Amino acid sequence: MLLKRQQIIVWVCSEVFSLCVQNKSTMSTDDTLIARARTAFQSAYVPYSEYRVGAAIETTDGSVYTGCNIENANYSNSLHAEEVAVATAVKDGQDTFERIAVASAAQDGVTPCGMCRQTLAEFADGSLQILCDEGEEGVQTYTLTELLPKTISEETLQDADDTIDWY
Repeated sequence: MLLKRQQIIVWVCSEVFSLCVQNKSTMSTDDTLIARARTAFQSAYVPYSEYRVGAAIETTDGSVYTGCNIENANYSNSLHAEEVAVATAVKDGQDTFERIAVASAAQDGVTPCGMCRQTLAEFADGSLQILCDEGEEGVQTYTLTELLPKTISEETLQDADDTIDWY
């Protein structure tokens, strides 16, 4: 069930994301990764909130994929920058990640929302570095475990299923 949902998300995202996804490249520094996230938010489609967000995710082989947020009038169908970056990488055959940078035009230290944290947890362990752009204040770095200590995983779903007497 999870795999099918991932495949559907990847397919939908790949159709929409060409509007705001940059080409992959290889990264080496936190500043460069933040710069890529800042470049990505410039392509955001945000007619409702006007809150531009960009993300740049680095794979274990050093490739980097970027994404921006894409809003929809009903909000629930909006796409988050982190999801766009992850989906683009997965579409390209990359599904293991080292770190992600997140930046907003406000340079307010934005962190991934709960939904994006869970998406990141699907593909990375708790040591994934999350770099958050605070503008002139610098970069705040977290691990995924710090931001999402109780992730939902295949294991937790199985444990829950094992405790339920379905019939």
